[in-house]
Amino acid sequence: MHSSIIDLIGNTPMVRSRTLNTNKNVDLYFKLEGHNPGGSVKDRAALNMLKKGLERGDFKSDQKLIEATSGNTGIALAMIAGIYGLDIELVMPENSTKERVQTMRAYGAKVTLTPADIGIEGARDYAANKVENEGYVMIDQFGNDNNWKAHYASTGPEIWRDTQGKITHFVSSMGTTGTIMGTSTYLKEQNEQVQIVGVQPTDNSRIPGIRKWPEAYLPKIFNAKKVDRIMEVSETDAALMARRLAKEEGIFSGMSSGGAATIALRLAQELQEGTIVSIVCDRGDRYLSSPLFD
Repeated sequence: MHSSIIDLIGNTPMVRSRTLNTNKNVDLYFKLEGHNPGGSVKDRAALNMLKKGLERGDFKSDQKLIEATSGNTGIALAMIAGIYGLDIELVMPENSTKERVQTMRAYGAKVTLTPADIGIEGARDYAANKVENEGYVMIDQFGNDNNWKAHYASTGPEIWRDTQGKITHFVSSMGTTGTIMGTSTYLKEQNEQVQIVGVQPTDNSRIPGIRKWPEAYLPKIFNAKKVDRIMEVSETDAALMARRLAKEEGIFSGMSSGGAATIALRLAQELQEGTIVSIVCDRGDRYLSSPLFD
């Protein structure tokens, strides 16, 4: 029995790859963040940013909040803001999947769609303008330390505990970079030899949830020293792997998870031995209106 849906955030399961990983000397585990109540890894950061923001007085319950999002953070913020009774507006590119938009609205958030051709950067600019001119308060997932600290307090310790300290490599797609920053910080404190691998899209690839940011939009919370290696994945390979995860491992996820799994499998082929943990950041049902699973 739990007093709130918030109590179900975190402590997500990990499952061992049984078919995709063919290196018998390497254990590859997928951490299933779609088991969070809001359906993604972003539940962790959203809870910490809203909870700590209220506690510190960064905003009050009667103020209007705003945040630009590619989807998962918006869903998590909408869910938790509703529980806390907060008024929030979420800004997304208009080419976001309808499942994401409908889910945010179902949780009670206002959703504003910006032109697709200006991407998430345009959505961030729109939100910044509302803060400057209309008195909104931005959550600022790209610069809010409570984003990465959520993973320092939960994701990292869970992985260390569940691998019994045997993890050698951690693989995560990079968007806001909160997941990889917080998890890296914790794991490196336990064993500085753990290798942290970030995943970015190749040039001209569009993979929802992960980005190779222009310098002007690089998340302020990102610290390159906390990532040992950055590997790139193509849109085609990420989509193919998302389909393979569903068909061959029974893991239904989005394209960014497919991208991380692609890199994790490449890494597994390089190693003589090791234990790899790859983040599966959300569920595939929020991509059904996109071409991903056609």
